[in-house]
Amino acid sequence: MQELHGLAKVKRTYSVIRLVLMAASLALCSALPFSHAQAQTAPQASPVNDASILPSPADIVATLRTQFRVSATDALTIAQAVLTEANRYSMSPVLLLSVMAVESGFDPRAVSTLGARGLMQVLPAAHPRAFSNVKELDDPAINVRIGSSILRGYLDAEGGDVDAALWRYSGGGKGYARRVAVHMRRFSEVLGGNRETVVRISSGTLP
Repeated sequence: MQELHGLAKVKRTYSVIRLVLMAASLALCSALPFSHAQAQTAPQASPVNDASILPSPADIVATLRTQFRVSATDALTIAQAVLTEANRYSMSPVLLLSVMAVESGFDPRAVSTLGARGLMQVLPAAHPRAFSNVKELDDPAINVRIGSSILRGYLDAEGGDVDAALWRYSGGGKGYARRVAVHMRRFSEVLGGNRETVVRISSGTLP
């Protein structure tokens, strides 16, 4: 009798294990088609926020050399500085390039009659705390870093209003934002950049 009871217990245990295995197998079979469908229908990651939309240094160098006759050495230095600071300050590299095009024509040794220096024409008298020695502004990488920081500060102060930020950056220069916008559209077409910042500049500013 005891032996029969033990046999029945073993059979019940075996049945329970078999049921558990069957359930697990069914669940697995159901999940496989679903996961496969997900893999097939999942949307591709949007390239809007992907770093790959940024222009490459080589593309910037080629553009500066062909359109602005910048030397290969200076063009590479400018490209690296622009991409570094655009990333640091979360700004459009197209905007930075366009400001440089208007300010200095990509001449890292440019000095204005008012004493503004370098690629982004940083005015020492207006930003004395931005550097320890005025000669630092002759270094393209430092000049772009300081200029980008100043422009970023104006953008933040103006709540992202590009017109107002550019007006402040130029010291109230008439038609300045319009000229920057023209360059932005050209750079966007050549470099394949995002036009979002260009669109934010008011239609009244554009030609």
